[in-house]
Amino acid sequence: MTVTIGSRVIGGGRPAYVIAEIGLNHNGDVELAKRLIDVAADAGADAVKFQKRTPEIATPEHMRDIPRETPWGTMTYLEYRYRVEFDRDQYIEISDHAMLRGLEWFASPWDEPSVAFLEDLGVHAHKVASASLTDHGLLRALRDTGKTVILSTGMSTMDEIDAAIDVLGTERLLLMHATSTYPMEPGEANLRMIPALRERFPGVPVGYSGHERGLQISLAAVALGAVAVERHITLDRTMWGSDHAASLEPTGLQHLVRDIRVIESALGDGVKRVYQSELAPMAKLRRVPA
Repeated sequence: MTVTIGSRVIGGGRPAYVIAEIGLNHNGDVELAKRLIDVAADAGADAVKFQKRTPEIATPEHMRDIPRETPWGTMTYLEYRYRVEFDRDQYIEISDHAMLRGLEWFASPWDEPSVAFLEDLGVHAHKVASASLTDHGLLRALRDTGKTVILSTGMSTMDEIDAAIDVLGTERLLLMHATSTYPMEPGEANLRMIPALRERFPGVPVGYSGHERGLQISLAAVALGAVAVERHITLDRTMWGSDHAASLEPTGLQHLVRDIRVIESALGDGVKRVYQSELAPMAKLRRVPA
């Protein structure tokens, strides 16, 4: 039950792989993206993730002409999508910075040309956004790269998940339980889906992609066996943009990584033993010897 991303093996009892989702929280600014990469590296995350679209393909027809108020003025939704996309040179700059900080980087391609774009840049994995789980043409393009595919399962039925996995196969697959509301309320987390997915797809590692406020639910996911945790990050949750409110600020990400590592240490191996540190309390407190 392992997959590999770059030099990291995920699953099989190894430390949880922490993905800091920058997404579109860079607002089309390379320098802001680099600052967020620094936030992820300083917190001890393993990877940063972006989103890559070919806007004229990936933007739903009914959304294209809807006006949107942005920091750059009023524009159509399609124009906004173009405004926040990075080109190849900008991604090379971002890639160099991530590697300099010791992080893997990859992205969620939202269309098949974006898969080719990311492959040209040499990413080590691809992420399928929950919204793309039913796009079997995209899934086939990702399968054919031979790279690890991370599949988020939000806004999807079990039948849809089954169909997506039939396309992708299970050899290089990392499943991520998710609920696609921003921010997500605790009552919709349904964390018992983590062991349920593990049971339904034996041999496939299962992680958690969270959109909740705070840390508790992500930490509970690790206690339930999530082998990877993905959370959106931002410099400031009050910034303009649809994902900032459901994101972790720098201190929050630092605490998340710290607490994940504490939980992993605390889980142990399930073998009952008497620890050396218990011998003195035993001598003092146990009245009837075994």
